[in-house]
Amino acid sequence: MTRQSAHPAPDTEAELERRVAALTLEQKVRLLTGGDFWSLLPEPDAGLRRLVVSDGPAGVRGELWDERTPSANVPSPTALAATWDEARVERLGGLLAHEARGKGVDVLLAPTVNLHRTPYGGRHFECFSEDPLLTGRIGAAYVRGVQHGGVAATVKHFVGNDSETQRMTVDARIDERVLRELYLAPFEVIVREARVWAVMAAYNGVNGHSMTESPLLREVLHDEWGFDGVVMSDWFATRTTEPSARAALDLVMPGPLGPWGEALVTAVQEGKVDEALVDDKVLRILRLAARVGALDGLPAAAPAPTYDAASVAGLLRETAAAGFVLARNEEAVLPLDRAALRRVAVLGPNAAVARTLGGGSATVFPPYTVSPLAGLRAALGDSVEVTHGVGVTPQTRTPVAGLPFLGRPDGSGDGVEVRYLAADGTVLGSEPRAAAAYTWMGSYGPGIASEAVARIEVRTVLRAAAGAGRYGIGASGLGRFRMSVAGTEVFDVQLALPPGADLVEGLLSPPQHLHDVELAEGEETEVVLVHDAPAADEGIAAGVTALQLNLMPPRGSDDEEIERAVALARAAEVAVVVVGTTEEVESEGFDRTGLALPGRQDELVRRVAAANPRTVVVVNSGAPVLLPWADEVAAVLLAWFPGQEFGDALADVLLGTAEPGGRLPTEWPAAEAGLPSTQPVDGVLRYDEGLFVGHRGQGRPDRTPPRYGFGHGLGYTSWEYVAVEAPGAVPAGEGGTVTVRVRNTGTRQGKEVVQVYAERPDGAVDRPAHWLAGFAVVEAAAGEEAVATVAVDARVFRHWDTAAHTWAYEPGDFTLRAGPSSLRLPLAARVTVAGADDER
Repeated sequence: MTRQSAHPAPDTEAELERRVAALTLEQKVRLLTGGDFWSLLPEPDAGLRRLVVSDGPAGVRGELWDERTPSANVPSPTALAATWDEARVERLGGLLAHEARGKGVDVLLAPTVNLHRTPYGGRHFECFSEDPLLTGRIGAAYVRGVQHGGVAATVKHFVGNDSETQRMTVDARIDERVLRELYLAPFEVIVREARVWAVMAAYNGVNGHSMTESPLLREVLHDEWGFDGVVMSDWFATRTTEPSARAALDLVMPGPLGPWGEALVTAVQEGKVDEALVDDKVLRILRLAARVGALDGLPAAAPAPTYDAASVAGLLRETAAAGFVLARNEEAVLPLDRAALRRVAVLGPNAAVARTLGGGSATVFPPYTVSPLAGLRAALGDSVEVTHGVGVTPQTRTPVAGLPFLGRPDGSGDGVEVRYLAADGTVLGSEPRAAAAYTWMGSYGPGIASEAVARIEVRTVLRAAAGAGRYGIGASGLGRFRMSVAGTEVFDVQLALPPGADLVEGLLSPPQHLHDVELAEGEETEVVLVHDAPAADEGIAAGVTALQLNLMPPRGSDDEEIERAVALARAAEVAVVVVGTTEEVESEGFDRTGLALPGRQDELVRRVAAANPRTVVVVNSGAPVLLPWADEVAAVLLAWFPGQEFGDALADVLLGTAEPGGRLPTEWPAAEAGLPSTQPVDGVLRYDEGLFVGHRGQGRPDRTPPRYGFGHGLGYTSWEYVAVEAPGAVPAGEGGTVTVRVRNTGTRQGKEVVQVYAERPDGAVDRPAHWLAGFAVVEAAAGEEAVATVAVDARVFRHWDTAAHTWAYEPGDFTLRAGPSSLRLPLAARVTVAGADDER
C-alpha cells in the first residue's frame, strides 16, 4: 500500500498557492463553510470537486443516516484499544478507507481520542482509553491505516471534550501541566507522528476560550506541532465571525449557513481580519483536497485497498475476539468443552438482540448483525440444544418497530411505505423502506424539493407476529404527530424536548407517544403515522428531520421471564448470560447518571448463577459497569460493542477456536465513590483530579481499588515473567528499549500484552505512583519463551514545567516495572536520566 508523504512536495505546494491566488476574496470565503451537512462546496476555478465527509468511528456511514446504504460495523474504539494491537488497528483503518471510497467519502470524522476521564462520560465507548500513551498509539495506528488508503482521518475533539453535559457551552478548567501531559498528549502523537490530515475543534471551551476560537489552535497545533492540515469545527460549534476567523479554524461545518460567509468578507474588507489568514485557510483546504484526490491534475496520496465481503467479515470477527477481555475464569470453565455439551442456555436481554455500537454520530447501519444466540447456535449445530430466555427488559423506551411486525400496505413485502406530501395533499414522492427510523439532513431525496414537503406519512400493516395481546405502537420525534389505526385517528400530539436538552437527544432519544392496540393471533391492521415536516429553521437542527415508528410487542413480566431463565439455566450444562447497557445509558448527547446495569439485570445474573454454577456472563457495554455479582459467577467476559460479527466472534472465544485477546484500556471500578464528575458548576467543569485519572490515581487515599485494573485480562494459557533488561542510563530528551522475557507456562499457544510502567517515588516533581511507559504484544507456543521489545519514548521521562511553560526533565533514577497489568508488575529495572536539559 502506498504511504503518504509527511508534507506535500514543493512543486505541489507551489501549485496550491497559485490556485489560491487565482481566487477572489468571495470565492475563497465561500470555501470556508460547508456546502451542506456532509460536504464542502466545489470550486471549478481551483479545480476542486465536491469533497465529502462522513461520521465514524464504528464504520463509515456516508451521507445518508439510514439503512439504505449499509456500512461495515467495526468494533467500538474501546474494543479496538482493548486489543493493544497497533498492527491490527492499522489494518482496520485500511478497511475503513475501502468503505469510505465505496461511499464516495473523502474525509472520515474519526478517530475520537478524548480520554476516559470518568466512566460517566456519555461517549466513553467512542474513545480509546483512560491512558494518553495507549490512546495516542492506537489512535495513530487508526490514522495511518485510513490515510494510507488515501482517505483523510480527522482526529477529534480538540480538546477537553471528555464528557457531554453542557458540552456546547461548558468551560473545562484544566491545569496547564495536566492539559499537556494528559489531554493534549494523544493529539500530539497523532499530529506529529501519524501526520493526520484534519483536526476537529470541540464545542466546549478550555480555560476561558471556546475551542473554535482557542489560541491552542495556532500556538500548539500550528506553531509547536507543525500541523499543516485542516481544522474544522464540530457541527454548529462556530458561533462568532471575527474571533473564530482570526484563530486557526479553517472550516465551519455544516453549511451553507454559519457565522462566516458575507460577514467574513466584510470583516476582511474592513481590515478586521487579515486576508492572509483567509488565504492560509484556503491553502489548507486545497492541500487536504489534493491528498484525497479531489483536485484536478493532482493524484491522491494513495489508492484505497480492496476487500470482498468475506474478508470484511473475517477481519471484523477476528478483531472483535481480539478485543474481548476475559476478566474472570474460575476453574477454567472457559473454553467450553464442546464434546461435553448437550444443552446450553443463552439468556439475557442482549442475547438475541445485541448492541454492536453506541449512539450518536458513531451510528452506522450494518448489512447484518450476528447476535450471541445466533452465533452460538450456528457454531454448536444440531448436536447441542441451545435454549433462550430474555430474562428481563432493561429499556424504559419503546424500541423502533422492526420486522416481522411490519408489512407494506400494497402487500409487496416487509417494511413500510414513506410518502412525502405537499400542503395541499399532493404526493411529491414515495419509497419503500425496510426500517422504521428516519433521519433526513437537508434533503428528502432526488427529485423532492425540501421546501415543498409539508407532511411525511409512514404507512404500514401491523402484524401480530408475537401472538395475541397488546401491542404498543406510536411515534418518537419533535413536532406534530398523528396516528390512525384501521382508519381511526388514535392520537394527535405535539412532542418537544425539555429545555436545555442536547440536539442529539432529538435524534437518539426523542420524546415518544404510544397507543395500545389489541390484536388476535395472526391479525393485521393498517397503521398510518403523519408528521408535519419542520420549517427550514426548525426541528432538531436547521434542515434536519427525524422520526421513528415505535412498537412494543406483548411480553411477559420481568418476574415471569426471570423464572423462565432460571429454569432454562438449571436444565443446561452451562448458562451464558448476555447483559449490557441500552441506548438510554450510553450515547452521545448526555452523560451517565450511574454505572449499574439498567433494569433488573444484576438480579437476573445472581438468580441464574445460583441455579447453575457454570454461569458465564458476557457484558455487552461500551464502557465500565458495576459488577456486584462478579465473584459469584464462573466467568466474566467483557465484550464491549463488538461490531456486526459479535455472535460469531463470541462463539469462537467461548468454544476456544480463538483466544480472548483483550486487555483493559481503562479500569473497571468496584464502586462509584471518588470518580470524577461530569457535572459543571455555573458552566465550569473543573478537572480537580489533575494527573490522577484512572490507574494513575492508584494508591491514593481518595480512591477505591478497582474491580479490574488497567491492562488486566486473562487468556487461555498462563505466563511467567522471566527477566527484564533496560538501558542503565539515557540522556535527557532520549528514550530507550526495554526487553522483557516471558514464558508460556500453559498448555496451548497464547498471546500476552507485556506492559512496562515508569515510576519516580523520590522525585521532587509530583507524579502518579506509576504511569504506562510502553507495551508490546507477543505470542508463544506452550512451554516456549518470547521476548517483548518495548520502546520507551523520551516523553515518558519528561514533565511540563508550568513556570517555564515548556517540557523539562528531572535527572535521576526512574524505575521501570514490567508485568501483565498495572496491578501486577513482578519485574523491575532502574534507568538513570542524565542531565537536566529542557526540551525546547
